[in-house]
Amino acid sequence: MFSRTENFSQYIRLYPVVTVLLALNIIIALLGYIPGLGDHIYFGGMGINFLIAEGEWWRLFTPMFLHAGFSHLLFNMFSLFVFGPELEKIAGKARFLTIYLLAGVFGNIATYFLQPLDYASVGASGAIFGIFGAFGALVYYTKHILPQLRQIIVPIIAIGVIMTFLQSNINVTAHIAGLIVGFLIGLSYFHPKRIISWKKR
Repeated sequence: MFSRTENFSQYIRLYPVVTVLLALNIIIALLGYIPGLGDHIYFGGMGINFLIAEGEWWRLFTPMFLHAGFSHLLFNMFSLFVFGPELEKIAGKARFLTIYLLAGVFGNIATYFLQPLDYASVGASGAIFGIFGAFGALVYYTKHILPQLRQIIVPIIAIGVIMTFLQSNINVTAHIAGLIVGFLIGLSYFHPKRIISWKKR
């Protein structure tokens, strides 16, 4: 289910939303290495709570396309590359994009309200955890139909949550909020009738 066997052109054709999100994050990361421009992009889009409080509301959206270094980008984009396609295929392009963006935005909103004013963060992790949350909702509806999905997703979610609290410099608020939002949206999208039709394809 989560093993990617498509070639490059097939991947782009089958999963256009995931492809665009991957491209945006990678391009923005590469632009970040350009002297002057990189700092402008990074600090202009970082989620800085006291600047959000002063009216820079775009910072509730832009942090999900910025990353603090190569390893941060690699982890999030690898997760999107592996887990995003299956959710895009099941949910559809518009619904997948809705899950991804709303989980990311609400993760940043939760960070704004629950963290101090001097708190700053970047990363797509809230949106990535939204994908995991949506799969959690799918598991909830299909636990007796697709036990193999539960065997894969539940440990991934559990490990992700545990690592969130064990690692340093992690926006715990965005991770947990993204996970919850993804789960709630998934509950509304993945009605059992939808799953049955998907199984028949």
